[in-house]
Parts: sequence; C-alpha cells; structure tokens
Amino acid sequence: MKKAGVIAAIALAVFLSLWLFRSLERDGNAARPGAPAGTAIAAGTREISGTVQRKETMSHIFRKYEIKIGQLFPIREAAANVHRLRDIDQCRPYTITLDSDNNVLSLLYHIDEDRFLSVTREGEGFRAGIFPIEYEKRTRWLEGAITTNLIASFPPDGDSVALALQLSDIFAWDIDFTTDLRKGDAYRVVVGEMWLDGKFKRYGEVIAAEFTNKGETFRAYRFNIGGKANYFDDEGMSVRRAFLKAPLSYRRISSGFARSRNHPILKIARPHLGIDYAAPRGTPVSALGDGTVLHAGFKGSNGKLVILRHPNGYTTFYGHLSRIAPGIRRGAHVRQGDVIGQVGATGMATGPHLDFRIQRDGKFLNPLTVNLPRGEAVPPDRMADFRGLRDELRRTLASISPERHADAGPGSAPGR
Repeated sequence: MKKAGVIAAIALAVFLSLWLFRSLERDGNAARPGAPAGTAIAAGTREISGTVQRKETMSHIFRKYEIKIGQLFPIREAAANVHRLRDIDQCRPYTITLDSDNNVLSLLYHIDEDRFLSVTREGEGFRAGIFPIEYEKRTRWLEGAITTNLIASFPPDGDSVALALQLSDIFAWDIDFTTDLRKGDAYRVVVGEMWLDGKFKRYGEVIAAEFTNKGETFRAYRFNIGGKANYFDDEGMSVRRAFLKAPLSYRRISSGFARSRNHPILKIARPHLGIDYAAPRGTPVSALGDGTVLHAGFKGSNGKLVILRHPNGYTTFYGHLSRIAPGIRRGAHVRQGDVIGQVGATGMATGPHLDFRIQRDGKFLNPLTVNLPRGEAVPPDRMADFRGLRDELRRTLASISPERHADAGPGSAPGR
C-alpha cells in the first residue's frame, strides 16, 4: 500500500509539472499587445511599454524600470547614426523587450506618426534601423456645411483640425478662410485615413475636394506628375498660384484700396494704395509668394517695413510691423508662406494693423481684385490620364450625401 501511495504521489507531481510547464509555454508564446497577428515572444521574456514623460530621458526610463543601465551605452551607440536616443520627445510611445535575466532584447521608439526606431540585440551588440509604421489605409467620403467655422463643421474624431487645415491649404489661393466664409458654404471631400490595430489614427491626404463659397464652386484633384503630387482644378490647371490669397490670418479689413481717402492722422485726403488688415499685435505676417527681400527695416511713416520682389514684375509691401523676423534682410530669399514679421503699429498708425500693398511694373494694384497668375498645368502628355481620374473622382464627389459618410477600404466601417 505504501508503495502504491508513493507511485501515485510521483504520478501526481509529474502531471502538475507538465501542466505548469505547458501553461508557462502557452503564456510565453502569447502575442504581444499591439504586435502584428502571429507575432510571439519567447517564454520568460517581458515587455515594458509607455510614453515619454515631460523632461524624461532614456536613462530615466531605464532606471524607472530597473533595467541594467550599462546596456544603454551600446544601444545608444548603435542608434547614434540612425536616430540619437537623446532626441526623444514627450508623449511619444516606446516598447522595451527584456529576457528572463533583465537583458534588453529590443527597443522600439515611435519617432513620429510615420516612422519608428528599432534597436535589436545581435550577438554581443545591437543593430538599429528606422522603419515605416505599417498603417491600414482606407478612404472616406465627407460632406458638410459651414455654420460657424470650418473646423466645427467636421466630425469630432480627434483629427478635425488637421483635415480643416489641409482643406484650407488646398483652396488658400481662391478662398480666404478667415474673411470669405459664409454660413451655408458647403464642402465635399474624399480623403485617406490611417488605421492601426483596428483604430482610426489620423487622416491622410485629401484625394479630391469640392468647396462652394458664396455661390461659387471650386474643385481640386490630387494628381501625380513625375513622382510629385499636386492639386489641379477641373481644367487641369494648378490650384496653387504665385501668391496666397492673404498674408495673414485672424484679421478684418479695416481700410480698403482707394485713390483718395481721409487720412486718420493727417486729416487730409490722400491715396491709400493698399489695404489695411486689423489684427492683434504679434500676429504672424507671411510672404505672399516666393521672392527676394528688397528692404527690411524702418522707413518713415510706414514704420518697420518689408518689401519683397517677386517674379514677373510683382512687388509686395508689408508695413507697420512690430517685429521683422530673424533672417529677413536685404538680399535674402523667402518662400511663399514664410513668416517675415509680426503685426504692429510702428510709424504713422492709430492701432495695430498690417498695411499691405502689391505692385506690378511700378503700378499699385488692388490686392482684393488683382487676378494672380496660377502655377503650372498638367502636361499635355498626361492630360488623358488626368481627365480619367478627374471624371471618376468628380462622380464620387457628386454621389456624397449626408447618408454616405463611410469608409471605403478593407474592413471599412460605414459611419465611423
């Protein structure tokens, strides 16, 4: 009996050992959180995931999780020529994988929304590389009407601001989204979406868009030429013009273009060959187009003034600035949209505003009515391809209705 009892005890011990071993093996081979389907980690390894906190360094992270700090030096060395680990940013996610002896097997750090740094153990050292984040790409249709502003008209899904800015950038040469919008203006958009692990992360590029402003409808289609994407209208002309619609945001027009007006300080009639944009002091002022700085400094009643020379005989003037941006000096080259200064009230001014003027071949023009030149058109040898894409996208835009707010792509979820 005693012998039978000993045998039973041994059998039970063996059974429990096998059960425990298989349980550990099953748990160890479970997929990592956030890892692609089918990805597994070896038994005995563990993962640490988090986001970089304010003023936190990789040294702080290693000490926080009691990881051997000596391992950080070869990891830093491996990453030095790829992405320096001292350049980690607040709120960016990271994952560190450790073996059973607390040795680092890999470190993943999301550099931005599109790339991540991967440092993995290789023999006695580490190998580092930067890889693209593999998003699932979908397409979505949207439509809406303006009630208060453009941002408020989009679904509140966490990326509305980015989509509104993208749309305003596309039509910036035809519509002034600060002063031109009216209640009832409407839009339709075909836009890409980026999904990760079954969750919407952000909008991609606008593929096609239609915007009706004050009864006039504008359309834009994204089209690749020579590997570079641009937006073109129905006729294949670039929507981008040589100049922006306006040199600043957050303003109102306080004084228009006039051959004669009563000067608010001198109290005499004199021409006002530009327009005044009333805006808070410090509002950024942008270059209307690519050009060269002719003047940057104080100039009599204009106060702090920047003058830019542009191609095709155009010159633009930006007066009464409170500050001229660093690097803006005579001879410097600027790109369209570069900040050249800030709104102020220097010189002869009753309050903060921008005195903006535009001249061609020595003649001042009304900035609100001048017909500005467009950018390049679709080349003749690509026009047939463009028209085919345009017709397809135009039909899609026309079909968008309040009931058709859907994703069109793998695993799409209508009405997200």
